[in-house]
Amino acid sequence: MSRLLRSSSAAGAATLISRLLGFVRESVYAKFMGDSGVASAFILALQIPNLFRRLLGEGALTAAFIPIFKNKEANEGEAATWKAANAVICALVAVCTLLVTLGMAGLAFAILYYPFEARQELVARLLFVMFPYLGFVCLAAVFIGMLNARGHFFMPALGAATLNLVMIGSVFWLAPRFGLTQERQIFGLAFGLVIAGLVQAAFQWPALVKEGFRLRWVNPLRDPTVRQVARRMAPAALGVAAYQVNVVVTQAIAFRVTDSAVASFNYAVRLMELPQGIVGVSLATYLLTELSSLAAEKKLPEFRQVFREGLLQVVFINGLATVLLLALAEPMIRLLFERGEFTAEATGRATWALLNLAPGLVAFSVNNLIARAFYALGDTKTPMRISLFCLGFNLLISLFLIPLFKQGGMGLANTLSAILNSGLLAFALRKKLPKLSIRDLAGNFAGVGAAAAAAGAIAWFTAHQLKLALGSLTLGAQIITVFGAIGAASGVYFGFALGLKLPQAHDFLELARARFKGRQEPPPSPPGSPSPSE
Repeated sequence: MSRLLRSSSAAGAATLISRLLGFVRESVYAKFMGDSGVASAFILALQIPNLFRRLLGEGALTAAFIPIFKNKEANEGEAATWKAANAVICALVAVCTLLVTLGMAGLAFAILYYPFEARQELVARLLFVMFPYLGFVCLAAVFIGMLNARGHFFMPALGAATLNLVMIGSVFWLAPRFGLTQERQIFGLAFGLVIAGLVQAAFQWPALVKEGFRLRWVNPLRDPTVRQVARRMAPAALGVAAYQVNVVVTQAIAFRVTDSAVASFNYAVRLMELPQGIVGVSLATYLLTELSSLAAEKKLPEFRQVFREGLLQVVFINGLATVLLLALAEPMIRLLFERGEFTAEATGRATWALLNLAPGLVAFSVNNLIARAFYALGDTKTPMRISLFCLGFNLLISLFLIPLFKQGGMGLANTLSAILNSGLLAFALRKKLPKLSIRDLAGNFAGVGAAAAAAGAIAWFTAHQLKLALGSLTLGAQIITVFGAIGAASGVYFGFALGLKLPQAHDFLELARARFKGRQEPPPSPPGSPSPSE
């Protein structure tokens, strides 16, 4: 059985728990605020702390730091490793404190003196409340990266579940205390977000202490590791910043076109994040650590083999996920979100966004995978350059597509730029690793495409027949329709893949058998105890 699949399945299981709780959170959000202008203002405000989170936390910083962390662990010992970690954490705390202070001061001045429109002022006030979240979530991301580098994947990934639980609780316990209108209650969600970031960071602390980490002050200005991390992360940070600025700009364009577009697109993104997070992000998280170790040890043949295996698994699982999202877009969104303030019209708007976004799922996950390969090799400049080019392309076509297709235009622009990005990244990696053979995988990918086409047809047909038989008005009918179609399509997909002898299908079958066998076998008897037959 694939060691890559087995190892990353731990992170995938925790991510699944977190993503499912994320769906509960989004369902609660949908019931509370639908896809209204208030919902769009909340999501747009959240993009600014998210920019810094990805810049200083889970994106550029961890991508630059983990390979250095692993290298120090292998060559200099634990004392040097923990000292380097402390230096990076001290630098992060200093930078985040400065950013939060300046950001909140600037927003306070703007709110007092700038003549905002009502919608714009709501965004600014929500952002003022949310700004401290970036410090807590950046710290959590670095803690998670350190634990990943030490071989821990399940509990760190589970930390996101705590964030979702707090955010769900804020809808029920904080929002009603802020007033009677949606415009006032939304501030309860903003304060809940800040608390959630703090809880997520605190959740990682016991595991770090158990590993031997102790927080110490290390002057980041004098530490060579901080300078090394800063040099490595600068190109990636530019790419991440450009991406997040692109997100903010495109969402601002959509916010001006129609109140509902930003929120509708966000609900579609949440559906996309389930398979992308469980497979694409989980495998990429594991691969960054694994590939960094192989690169540090100069084991390039093993590096290429692990990367190829990860690529096969990502394409295989996301092939099924893509056709399920396309065939079941409307029934899935109806089941998950259509209640309270989220009306049937809102379902139609989110479905339109998802139909344009889902075709890019494989490309989004492949981009994560290839970028991690570059980071493990110490190259953050190449992904940055390609990312900047594709972001410019995304912004350019968004200017035309969003006014024409609204939230659908946002999805289509993202899909087209992701496909372009993955193609350019693959070409660049092939040049960097000349012996990396990808063309011979074409037959495998064609088999995945054939299995996906069959599964998509079965999913649509099953859902259509179940809807005719049961209707779509009751929760029970919606559940049977969605999960019945998913079950039928998944069975066809894996059956088709096994018939085509795709190795990924056999790996998953072997993993399932191993998990089942492990549950069936009794635990070993303690020494000296009688055997069951005695």
